[in-house]
Amino acid sequence: MTDLTALTIAEARDKLRKKEFSASELTRAHIDAMAAARALNAYVLETPEKAEAMAQAADARLARGEAGPLEGIPLGIKDLFCTEGVRTTACSRILDNFVPTYESTVTANLWRDGAVMLGKLNNDEFAMGSSNETSCYGPVRSPWRRRGSNADLVPGGSSGGSAAAVAARLCLGATATDTGGSIRQPAAFTGTVGMKPTYGRCSRWGTVAFASSLDQAGPITRTVQDAAILLRSMAGHDPKDTTSADRPVPDYEAALGRSVKGMRIGVPKEYRVDGMPAEIEALWQRGADWLRDAGAELVEISLPHTKYALPAYYIVAPAEASSNLARYDGVRYGLRVPGRDITEMYEKTRAAGFGPEVRRRVMIGTYVLSAGYYDAYYLRAQQVRTLIKRDFEEVFAAGVHAVLTPATPSAAFGIGEKAGADPVEMYLNDVFTVTVNMAGLPGIAVPAGLDAQGLPLGLQLVGRPFDEETLFTLGAVIEQAAGRFAPERWW
Repeated sequence: MTDLTALTIAEARDKLRKKEFSASELTRAHIDAMAAARALNAYVLETPEKAEAMAQAADARLARGEAGPLEGIPLGIKDLFCTEGVRTTACSRILDNFVPTYESTVTANLWRDGAVMLGKLNNDEFAMGSSNETSCYGPVRSPWRRRGSNADLVPGGSSGGSAAAVAARLCLGATATDTGGSIRQPAAFTGTVGMKPTYGRCSRWGTVAFASSLDQAGPITRTVQDAAILLRSMAGHDPKDTTSADRPVPDYEAALGRSVKGMRIGVPKEYRVDGMPAEIEALWQRGADWLRDAGAELVEISLPHTKYALPAYYIVAPAEASSNLARYDGVRYGLRVPGRDITEMYEKTRAAGFGPEVRRRVMIGTYVLSAGYYDAYYLRAQQVRTLIKRDFEEVFAAGVHAVLTPATPSAAFGIGEKAGADPVEMYLNDVFTVTVNMAGLPGIAVPAGLDAQGLPLGLQLVGRPFDEETLFTLGAVIEQAAGRFAPERWW
């Protein structure tokens, strides 16, 4: 039998239906792989008993011919999604041993379709970070290493555990969330596919909030086809989330293999940032050539307000975070540090429960929302956001079907390399991804090559609202031209 953990979701789905192996065997292979890969710190909670019970139930449904679209497929769940009866902490001490009594809509959709939960995946605390170094459970180690080096690298963030687990074959796919690039950046760093859907495509209900107007759930997988399969189950209207879009979910898998002939792909001149490595520039050009060879037309476009996206994002996101995180006060759930009175209890609980990056963002957010600064900062950032959205609308109205950009300004960096005194250096990792969240658009990161040190690099495609299908079509073209990449096992 082939190594069951090396299969794609599509392959495993087909083989399960042909009864070449059972869901229990597939799940056991992944449980064993997880146990052997704890050095990566990708999982913060393994749930083998639950996984085996879910796999047995899947086998029973397969035997009865009642298989769901994801029947028996073992998945990892980012620790931001509430899972009923299973600890959910957002990788923060302040949520301590919080065990939800309810299930997030996204994970409920996956279980409805027959998927199996292997455990909860590591992430940056409250999804605040670009390297998965802010988790209270410690950093995730990337399964990738530079050629000839033993130095540990970051897997990207905030969905670092999801990306590392998928790349290291510790699950067939994973849920992730993206507020400013937290699906696409770690996917690019680990040679995996990350799809950030249109805002409102997936329900946010039961997902721990960071910045409510930016957060969106999506899949990280090893192939474009797998991302299409997983997103179809994750997406859908949810009356419990007022920002959820009430529109049908297409069969994304059917978009693969469609012709791209005549599609117009925009290449934004503003994304040629100062100091961008030559290999990122070359990768971008190569991606454009692949799409042109497949029949697409490449056109230069202008997104003039791109340069304001990062500063505007780092006002809007912390402002919403400071509001969302006000609920963690030691009163109803999670950590409580006693004090002389309720005010001291609040202060001590929040000081002990939040890590330095979360405290930094809460302070920035509280500052920009305060009476004297609201107009100067928050209101202005929202106005810039409107202009960023308009830039994209004008480009799409002019007949452009999608926009091609790099996914990250570099390959993965070492653990501890950028987590020093200057947080701005870390924030610059999101330079190519935040515009997509500010405009509420769909974006996909697809592996497109390796750098000189043998590390993966990704390209990003940005689409029209609710046109994820076009991104899957184009992403499959890049994937076919570039091939697939897997790390050499060292753990």
